Amino acid sequence: MFNPTTIFALECYLHMNGLLNSLVLIGFFALMEGVAWFTHKYIMHGFLWVWHRDHHEPQKGTFELNDIFGLMFAIPSVWLIVVGSPDFDWRFFAGFGIALYGLAYFLVHDVFVHQRVKALKKAKLAYFHAMRQTHHLHHAVHTKEGAQAFGFLWVLPKFRQQFKK
Repeated sequence: MFNPTTIFALECYLHMNGLLNSLVLIGFFALMEGVAWFTHKYIMHGFLWVWHRDHHEPQKGTFELNDIFGLMFAIPSVWLIVVGSPDFDWRFFAGFGIALYGLAYFLVHDVFVHQRVKALKKAKLAYFHAMRQTHHLHHAVHTKEGAQAFGFLWVLPKFRQQFKK
């Protein structure tokens, strides 16, 4: 039924497909940091400040209006996963990359930095210490204008140097 040449060709295809899908997943994860930075700087601190403002104020409850942004980022992720699922094509892995970024964002931003879930209180690694301090620097400004450091997972070298332990 299958000769060795056909089996080898299929194995090569699956290996290359797996490699490409892994690159798509990693690429979309990395791309999301740029999308998040742009959205944070120009949209959250721009025309949708009305949704983001409460994130720069003392927390009053479990949820913030700002949490809507997480749902907005979930829409393309879920859509790509659903349309890519029948064949597990690149769209599935792109959506999964976006979803993994969302999970990393939640764990780093909401759990680690803002302590919305009381865990991971100590920052033993210098990078995570700089990440938390850089985000606190961003939150030192409680207005739409004047904030700095709009990234989420990537800490610019100048802030890593500034907040070196």
